[in-house]
Amino acid sequence: MSEGAASEIVDLLVIGAGPTGMACAIEAQRAGFTTMLVDKGCLCNSLFHYPAHMTFFTTPELLEIGDMPFSSPNQKPNRSEALEYYRKVAEFYRLDVRQYENVEQVEGADGNFTVRTTDRFGRAVQHRARKLVIATGYYDLPNYLGIPGEDLSKVKHYYHEPHPYYGLDVLVIGGKNSAAIAALDLWRHGAKVTLVHRGKEIPKSVKYWILPDINNRIKNHEVEAYFDSVVTNITEDDVTLATRRGKVTIANQFVFALTGYHPDFEFIERLGVKLDKANDRCPVCNPGTLESNVPGIYAAGVIVAGERTSEIFIENGRFHGKLITEDLRRKRVAA
Repeated sequence: MSEGAASEIVDLLVIGAGPTGMACAIEAQRAGFTTMLVDKGCLCNSLFHYPAHMTFFTTPELLEIGDMPFSSPNQKPNRSEALEYYRKVAEFYRLDVRQYENVEQVEGADGNFTVRTTDRFGRAVQHRARKLVIATGYYDLPNYLGIPGEDLSKVKHYYHEPHPYYGLDVLVIGGKNSAAIAALDLWRHGAKVTLVHRGKEIPKSVKYWILPDINNRIKNHEVEAYFDSVVTNITEDDVTLATRRGKVTIANQFVFALTGYHPDFEFIERLGVKLDKANDRCPVCNPGTLESNVPGIYAAGVIVAGERTSEIFIENGRFHGKLITEDLRRKRVAA
């Protein structure tokens, strides 16, 4: 639909079509509200960009939304199974998902919002909604290192698969699950892997089946590791580290800076939603309804926890849709 065309108004528009956003739309739809989801990428865009062979840390039933069973032959499902499951959920509920539309601006107020987006060809589109949910997650924005050379094409903030790095000198920055998994996968497929972590060791919070594996690879010098260390410079052919033993420069052809991600705080603030700086930039919202300080705009999923991105996952974020829908019902009755 072109920007100038009239559009029907939906009761609830969800910005972000991941599992939490889908759950919000499903709960509202089941309660009789009309819904739409808008995402700048594909359905479950963050999951799609996870490593190709990633296995979840949880069991299938804890990833379920919309009371639809997630059947898997595995105790812990993998990325491919999850994507298939969420596609089937979207199909079953006939969710109206507008993929590859980036939200540029939101205008209006509670009861009559206009959401202006652009599609992947830069064409303007607009949608109207009575209520909004922000369920944008955090995986799109890496925590940058802010060091020379980070803008080189050899530096990547996402890890997908190991084959392109066979036989090459690869540096992995980070010490949590994503870094440990990438380091092991790269090593097992023939890369020469070095791991750099600012901590004194691999954290005990790393998945229990990953932790002994990565520690044994490090102990056997199959994966070289520098702890209490940071990367200070990246060039086309090497990287420089500040280590406990002083400056170290090593040959390098690719860098995976897996140092975490953060929500799009700038976008949230552009909507008028306040962030509580004293509480790790959590959006100001009613904990019982998740409605923000802006009437008619709700927060859902990981963004509710602000910078504490390790607090909310699919397992608990999927219930946010019920809180929001209960509030929508109350407001409908009151009206």
